[in-house]
Amino acid sequence: MKLILLKNINYIFTFNDKEEIFRECDILIEDNKILNISKDIKVENDTEIIDCKSLTAIPGFVNTHHHLYQTLFRGIKEVQELPLFPWLIGLYEFWKNITEEAVYYGALVGFSELLRTGCTLTSDHHYVFPINQSTTLIDTQIKAACEIGIRFHATRGSMSLGKDLGGLPPTEVVQSEDEILKDCERLINKYHNERPFAMTRIALAPCSPFSVTKNLLWETKNLARKKSVMLHTHLAETLAEEKYCIEKYNRRPFELMEELEWVGNDVWYAHGIYFNDDEIKNLKGTGIAHCPSSKPPSTRP
Repeated sequence: MKLILLKNINYIFTFNDKEEIFRECDILIEDNKILNISKDIKVENDTEIIDCKSLTAIPGFVNTHHHLYQTLFRGIKEVQELPLFPWLIGLYEFWKNITEEAVYYGALVGFSELLRTGCTLTSDHHYVFPINQSTTLIDTQIKAACEIGIRFHATRGSMSLGKDLGGLPPTEVVQSEDEILKDCERLINKYHNERPFAMTRIALAPCSPFSVTKNLLWETKNLARKKSVMLHTHLAETLAEEKYCIEKYNRRPFELMEELEWVGNDVWYAHGIYFNDDEIKNLKGTGIAHCPSSKPPSTRP
């Protein structure tokens, strides 16, 4: 096992339960596990020693929601400053042509930015699978993560409800439920690592209530709990989403998730802007990748 010694660190901020801060200490690492934090750690000759005098060490940041492929689409002027639904509709015209190569380089760019700013563990929510492209785009992201060396919790996103059936996405990026669920199980079997400090894990992540069917949400939940992996989706991000769910399902977005048993400590949502007080009380350990900037300025208190 490879040992690394970070020597003479000026400050070590642990952010543990005791909020401990250490001065002028060393950190001994074996593979990706910290073995010891103390002064003047003695090591064998084959240990890699890195002098960290005048430097500060903090735990790596964790990014709980991302769309790596979108790093390649930031500068498209036609969709700047649009509300979510028009923004998505506009960008789907570009995304329906996304290639495996674009997914690979989008992942490398996104991972590089995250690592340079202190993030060592990231998830990603990839749900765009154009009908004329490879279906192994999550594999491509995992390949990029392994090459660059970041811990990666990939999520197998999905869209099964095209605009021809009342959903938002175009049919060019919609897959059948059978195709989605088979690929979800394939990815779990091939890549999911349950061991502590694992570098690669898989979660299942239907895109949103306005781009998948209730049946896919239900069956994805069943598969995830059978395989002991986590669940993720966008939820309560905009008032347009709330209106859509009430009109289509006679449920607010979170009420729909409760009905489908998408609640608990194996579930996390992206955004969670428009929960009411009762819904917040009923989260029951459900995680939130909260993004307050998603709320338009006109609706902020």
